[in-house]
Amino acid sequence: MSWWKQPTQPLNPIAQQNATARQQVLTKPPGSLGQLESLAIQLAAMQEREAPCCDQIHISIFAADHGIAAKGVSAFPQAVTTEMVKNCAAGGAAISVLARQLNAHFEVVNLGTLFEVAPHAQIVDARIAAGTADFSEHAAMTAEQLEQALEQGRQAALRAKAAQCQLFIGGEMGIGNTTSASALVAQQLNVAAIDVVGPGTGLAADQLPAKAQWIEQARALHQPANAYETLRCLGGFEIAGLTGAYIACAQQGITVLVDGFISTAAALMATALNSECRDWMLFSHQSAEPAHQAVLQALDAQPLLSLGMRLGEGSGAAVAATLLRSACALHNGMATFEQAGVSES
Repeated sequence: MSWWKQPTQPLNPIAQQNATARQQVLTKPPGSLGQLESLAIQLAAMQEREAPCCDQIHISIFAADHGIAAKGVSAFPQAVTTEMVKNCAAGGAAISVLARQLNAHFEVVNLGTLFEVAPHAQIVDARIAAGTADFSEHAAMTAEQLEQALEQGRQAALRAKAAQCQLFIGGEMGIGNTTSASALVAQQLNVAAIDVVGPGTGLAADQLPAKAQWIEQARALHQPANAYETLRCLGGFEIAGLTGAYIACAQQGITVLVDGFISTAAALMATALNSECRDWMLFSHQSAEPAHQAVLQALDAQPLLSLGMRLGEGSGAAVAATLLRSACALHNGMATFEQAGVSES
């Protein structure tokens, strides 16, 4: 059996019950902290303890280029992927700033930039190829390449486990990857590509029909029979890496905080490959990418924020991580009615 089909860790119902009971006796009206209460309870079930925490955070940014970019589906050239890998490692990207703010374990996993990247302490060199094939003409990946990308996601999860991290944030970079994510979503949700394509890096509205046309050409060409084939034919190395990381985190018992549209597309693929991993996912925000809401609904996900973000890189998840820390601090630090000598209702 492939590793990604293996069972995930079960949630702990006793820890969940104990955390729920604690929320009922804290000095506040029940439910008055809204999602912060349910987050603390979810985290307790995941961490198998009444008092959860999110002190140790691991951030893995997966990067790769896409052959479909040759069809003009992005406003930026493919060289930007390589340049942004370097920028992330040097500390200049938005996610780099947020990772420092969180004091998170941070790495960039290069799965397939078009151009080679010089060695760097924060870059994991796992380059499979110089980007995927143009999926409007060929399958994006071979089966061997897909397995390599999934495995690199698993390795990132294992590094997070070794560092005793309580929260995993996956991010992505890759010119053309909103096209790949849109193709995956269209195929998995069985909807027209025109209904799920968006501007990505800033593509003009009049160019979106062509973007959708390339996706529909690819769907007709490949006609993938299952989620694995969909990911192989239409995906990207970095999206597959995220997919593998999400499944492996669930197998290792690590909470996943999912970022925006592309990361949520990877979450959709992960749940299609291993439905049990959905229990380990929290969703950080609803991005400005038009189709993100549809994917969130398909996953029965309630995002924590809606800030109009569409950067990717794991940036929305990194912002939302502070909410998880606040949820834990409130859950663990507030006094009970009995401790405070406050009358209950």
